Amino acid sequence: MYARTTTVRGDPGAMDDGIAFVRDTIWPAMQGMSGCVGLSMLADRDAGRCIVTTAWATDEAMRASAESVRELRSQTAEALRADAVDVAEWEIAAMHRVHAAGEGACARVIWAEVDPARMDDMIDAFRMSLVPRMEQAPGFCSVSLMVDRSMGRATWAVTLESREALEETRERAAAAREEFGPATGAQMTEVAEFEVALAHLRVPEMA
Repeated sequence: MYARTTTVRGDPGAMDDGIAFVRDTIWPAMQGMSGCVGLSMLADRDAGRCIVTTAWATDEAMRASAESVRELRSQTAEALRADAVDVAEWEIAAMHRVHAAGEGACARVIWAEVDPARMDDMIDAFRMSLVPRMEQAPGFCSVSLMVDRSMGRATWAVTLESREALEETRERAAAAREEFGPATGAQMTEVAEFEVALAHLRVPEMA
């Protein structure tokens, strides 16, 4: 399984319009593309930052969609009055879902740099040690891990059922990262929190 993330930094005042555009225009268009298995959108209203993720059954399907989604991406950026747009492509290395994210769900996203030679070991450690710890967190819904082996990059998103659960789990999440990083050589580069604006990913269990 593979994914493409489009990170848009725009006008906080345009966030509602941007979410509505992705929900009403982008998602229906993506459903008609061969190999697309879902879409999610995370939003930070205060910062005017959102991440739209599309999931694909194969790397070939993701790459074949590149031309088709280019115009949709431009339209999304326009709806959000974007200052910057960043596109990245990933392999989905792990997915564990206890239940779907409902209304009010939030996500904590972590970005890390990983030695490509240690990537497989990091993925194994993530599945065996970090996922079980995350699952015990109050309000846990799901977690996904995506990696870019060639660039030595990884990102994971933990979805929780509410803003309260997100706030309640900050300290335990930080403690888990402090242990996981040195043990796997993963250098955390950013941690951010988002509202789950759209949750239509249909990636199967991969933990």
